[in-house]
Amino acid sequence: MNLWFRLLCMLLRRPWRHLVEGTAVTSLHLRVWPLDLDLNRHVTNGRYFTLADVGRMDFVLRTGAYKVALRHKAVPIVGDAWGKFRRELKLFEAFELQTRLLGWDEKWVFLEHRFVSRGRVVGVVIIRGLFRSARGLVAPAELVSALGLAEQSAAIPQWLAAWSSSCDQMSQDLRDEAL
Repeated sequence: MNLWFRLLCMLLRRPWRHLVEGTAVTSLHLRVWPLDLDLNRHVTNGRYFTLADVGRMDFVLRTGAYKVALRHKAVPIVGDAWGKFRRELKLFEAFELQTRLLGWDEKWVFLEHRFVSRGRVVGVVIIRGLFRSARGLVAPAELVSALGLAEQSAAIPQWLAAWSSSCDQMSQDLRDEAL
């Protein structure tokens, strides 16, 4: 329930939040609520991924990426996600959720969500996603072009390329297993 509340709060604040360039870092200021906690009384690992959804929605709205989705009648899809947890977030602790575009390839767009508290990164969620319509995938080149970015992505870090490659391999293994 509190995630719907956070999403609604983000949407209600939208008229006062300015649009940003596609390379900008968007941020949301949030607080840990009781429903975010696990039995250890800190934010449950899975909640980071769900909170990243709210940050991603803010990023899509503020950069104008939603216009491309509307034009194609497409919806955003997360294909894969990865998380790194460095320190816990405790009840009522304030934190900032920073979202930024890391790069893209011929199929995927890569986003980073940083959870920052007291000036320290306490967790990171990385996703690779795309927009899908009834006609198929919306090419990342079209999306980034609409955001005013170069069609070719800057070089993505080696660790990100390796992670994406391992996700592709896992997808292939699952397809092979299903046969």
